[in-house]
Amino acid sequence: MTESGATTTNYATDSAYVGVQAATVHGGVHIYTPPADASPAEKFEAGVRLLDGGIPGKARQLIHEAVMAGHTGNRVCFHWQLALVSGRTRREMPEEDTKMLRQTPVVCRVTGGDAWADGVKTVCRLLDSARRPDADLRPLLKDFDGLDETQRAMILRHLELFLDGPLEDQMWHRALRSARENQMAGDRAHRVWKFFEPKPARPRAREPRPPDIPAGTWVQAVAATVVLAAAVLHIGYLLARELQVFALFMHLVSVVGGYYAARDGLEWRFRTERRRAKDEEHGPPPKRTARAPSGGFANRVDQRFDHYFAKYVPRHTSRSTWLAETAGIRKSLRDEIVEVYRERRIGVEKIDWLIRYRVGEVRKRWENDTLWNYREELATPLTTKVGTLLGLAILVLGATRTMESAAQVAPSSAARSTTFAIAAGVLASLAWLRIILERRRHNADETESARTLKDCQAAFERWQEKLADKPSDPEMAVWLNRDRKVLLDQALRHYGLTMSHMIAHAFIEAPASRARRARVLNGPWRYTRYQLLLFLLTTDGVRQLSVELDFEQGTFQGWNRTNYRYEAVAAVRVHQADDDERKFELALVNGEQIQVDVITPGMEELQIDETPGVVSEVTLDASGLHHTLHVMEGIAAEGKQWIVQERHRKGDR
Repeated sequence: MTESGATTTNYATDSAYVGVQAATVHGGVHIYTPPADASPAEKFEAGVRLLDGGIPGKARQLIHEAVMAGHTGNRVCFHWQLALVSGRTRREMPEEDTKMLRQTPVVCRVTGGDAWADGVKTVCRLLDSARRPDADLRPLLKDFDGLDETQRAMILRHLELFLDGPLEDQMWHRALRSARENQMAGDRAHRVWKFFEPKPARPRAREPRPPDIPAGTWVQAVAATVVLAAAVLHIGYLLARELQVFALFMHLVSVVGGYYAARDGLEWRFRTERRRAKDEEHGPPPKRTARAPSGGFANRVDQRFDHYFAKYVPRHTSRSTWLAETAGIRKSLRDEIVEVYRERRIGVEKIDWLIRYRVGEVRKRWENDTLWNYREELATPLTTKVGTLLGLAILVLGATRTMESAAQVAPSSAARSTTFAIAAGVLASLAWLRIILERRRHNADETESARTLKDCQAAFERWQEKLADKPSDPEMAVWLNRDRKVLLDQALRHYGLTMSHMIAHAFIEAPASRARRARVLNGPWRYTRYQLLLFLLTTDGVRQLSVELDFEQGTFQGWNRTNYRYEAVAAVRVHQADDDERKFELALVNGEQIQVDVITPGMEELQIDETPGVVSEVTLDASGLHHTLHVMEGIAAEGKQWIVQERHRKGDR
């Protein structure tokens, strides 16, 4: 998924809305793209999917290529018929397509009596009856109602614009009833949002910083340890040679004391430094922390963390307190995510789930009062402190007694060995302290990283399971088609019209404000919120309706109605900018401008295997713009005379 900045979309007169906020491209879903060397059967199946996805223009092309290459049959014929008529009226169909429509049963070699053959015959009868207003519709409608649900639903969907007269009303009532009954079918309200979620990126572990142990430190540790051991053994030899039993015993006691002092002291030091590092991590960040460059990956990660920390405020806690107390944690988590994913070409949207999970875990620990548990876990036990101090005391007392006895036996040798022992002991202690602390720090980081990765992996699997029933693009198209029918019915009721009494109607679909967008590879953009523009052409003029559709809930908001005469239409056009923005513009003679951004800037975001222009064309095809232009351009050119001419053209067809 790629993410674009905010864009502006305008609707003239009463409304203005801001464009899409976030985008998702499901690049691994190849439902609309046949292989380059596709067989006729593969082209046909891709055409079927395009037809189901509400993209009839491209569907006609692929199915036609498949049929011309010899791929025929009942199912092929049925889909070819629907592709030829879908999304356009009789007047819009070129003459060659009209001839092809009449010849489809013969060209496709329709045989037998399966459900697809029944569908082909019913479509032929529907088209024939539409040309004869006085035909008896009862036998035809009875046969239609007897079709299988699949064929019946497809006919109702794709023949909406193609039929006329009483038959149009009868089919409209059936289509509307189906749309109302199934508008929220398929658990739509709980699944639509999943379409706009990208395929999540897998969690990755942050590689712990390797132990910082220079080679010189190892040399110092080994050399000093050898010298210390030699000096200690030499002092012991001097005492043993002179049979200084008590002094020799004290010498051994000092060695044991030194061991326990070193062991417990090391633990004490590790816990202290580890706790200090955690305090710095959880504490407030530096006051002058530079923000990442705007628009970059790090900056978008900043924005997501700011968003979720502001959203996931713990219960019984003020937002200001929560944000102030967790500023250090927020920066630490942000730095970790940026470090792990920056160089892997992963968009922030693919790790949005991870950011949300990590913030949620911080909130949960806050609410459980475990956010600062590390302080107790890393607190040095009293026994460790006592062991360290007691070991040091024994070491000092034993060493003092040992040196006194050795000095009496062999003053010069004892002094020399004592000096070497003290110097080597200090150097060895400093070197081994750094080595062991760094190794323990690294091991602790690895353990913590592994634990975090395990938790994130579990969260990733839960998120994948939640997205498992993500709707397909054709499902989204079917739901949108039902919404359009429900909206059209409400408009007809408001104006007291019937389908057959309308001269024509046309839709334009565009992104609304606060909308997220997503698409499959080579597919049209789908939105969480649509701006629907509906034109009803009647004998009295144009009835224009604009409404915002909440696609997840299937509800309409922000109704705007405008009425004007045919002579009021001055010009109609689609403006295409250099950045591939497509804007529908309708100008009235009074100077009023009606503008809808059907494709906003930056929407032609190509993925691998996509070619320029494909996304824009299929989006325009699915938006209904081609049919709307055909209708509105005729009005702009002919005015009210368009009604008369349209009736003549209808009779000729």
